[in-house]
Amino acid sequence: MSNEFNMSMRKFLKRVGVTSQRAIEDAIRSSDEGAADQSFEIKAELTCEELGLRHVVEGTIRRSGE
Repeated sequence: MSNEFNMSMRKFLKRVGVTSQRAIEDAIRSSDEGAADQSFEIKAELTCEELGLRHVVEGTIRRSGE
């Protein structure tokens, strides 16, 4: 793959990571859940209609003793 492709891919993935982390942190802060030790099941979906791409990542985010 070309250098231009790799750079645009890295920029996109960095943007996804940074904005997703911010959104998750904001949601946790604004939730009514007050316990310090919690787990949140989370799912991210990446799609590209032109490529017929649908990629799902699921996992657990744990928050403990703040």
